[in-house]
Amino acid sequence: MKLVCAQSDLSSHLSLVSRAVPSRPTHPVLANVLLTADADTQRVQLTGFDLSLGIRTSFPATVTTGGAITLPAKLLNDIISRLADGEITLDDESPAVGKIAGPEVGIVATITSSSGRYQVRAMGAEEYPELPVIENEVSVRLPASKLIEGLRGCLFATSADETKQILTGVHLKVQKDGLEFAATDGHRLAVLETSKQNSSEEEIESAEDIQEFSVTVPARALRELERMLAQRQGSEAVGLYFDQGQIVFEWGDQRLTSRKLEGQYPNYRQLLPRSFGNQINLDRKQFVGALERIAVLADQKNHIVKCSINQENQEISLSVEAADVGSGRESVAAQISSGEPPEIAFNVKYLLDGLKVISASEISIKLNDPMKPVVVMPLGEVKMTYLVMPVQLRS
Repeated sequence: MKLVCAQSDLSSHLSLVSRAVPSRPTHPVLANVLLTADADTQRVQLTGFDLSLGIRTSFPATVTTGGAITLPAKLLNDIISRLADGEITLDDESPAVGKIAGPEVGIVATITSSSGRYQVRAMGAEEYPELPVIENEVSVRLPASKLIEGLRGCLFATSADETKQILTGVHLKVQKDGLEFAATDGHRLAVLETSKQNSSEEEIESAEDIQEFSVTVPARALRELERMLAQRQGSEAVGLYFDQGQIVFEWGDQRLTSRKLEGQYPNYRQLLPRSFGNQINLDRKQFVGALERIAVLADQKNHIVKCSINQENQEISLSVEAADVGSGRESVAAQISSGEPPEIAFNVKYLLDGLKVISASEISIKLNDPMKPVVVMPLGEVKMTYLVMPVQLRS
């Protein structure tokens, strides 16, 4: 195998697929990336795979001789990222020279740039596991912009507790009129709906009259998907293929594959209250600013901030009493309507997490009793619902 490519191309694509390389591989070859050079297409393909998450990408190169090898991901990334801009030659044809040479060395890849020459031990491509093949595939095309919007609006609410595995993922529903994303960790719930309105006819298209379906995908895979789509900044549709155990997202020259999370996702719609006794409309940035300032004290103790709602003065007062540390108080102007507003307390981190992913300038907070779920919604086009459970105040 022999190829010549741009340092910038190899470095950026190598960095991308390396995110699917495990830090503690169960087999030595999993610490490597698979590099495949195709002389017919004049492209180089890179693959990283930890047996759960797989990332594959490709880029153009001058391929003199095709072939495939696997190279240590971290070492290769460290070398390539530090090389100067310009062309890089990579081959495994030349006999090994220098200290690395020896009868038991095996495959050695030689990397040559304008400033130097490196040799790296490699392994055969036949030892690298194949990415999952989707059989009896069901496919649908989804708009990249809608995927990014939905993932940004709910990924933060997934659980990090592996004992609640189904909650470590995002529940994605493909519906005739759009997409619905949901995530919960048991303390908060984020639901975001995107619509086909104002979209091109091809943004969501199904294969052979596909029925509506839902799937739960690990948050780790979707964070990588969001990052990859955001880097492309394109309007292309993303192909989604899945069977009973695997799901694949594919667009352009990039592909991400992941296992699905098995089990019944909670019926989160039942958690949303149907009516509210109080509604508060306020400026999101002002509210976030006040919460961030008072969180400095809240984080010293138990992350709890108390909210007092003053309907007469049309304002929300935020307060923290941190024993042996100090206290703080902030007030934010608001439009408060109906009911007798209760005094209520929150984990300030949970409240901020939801507010920071909302892009609308104004929000609506709907609540009932101090221990009933509170719902935060943006006032605007984005249809997002963020439910957060209050914290019980001690007498």
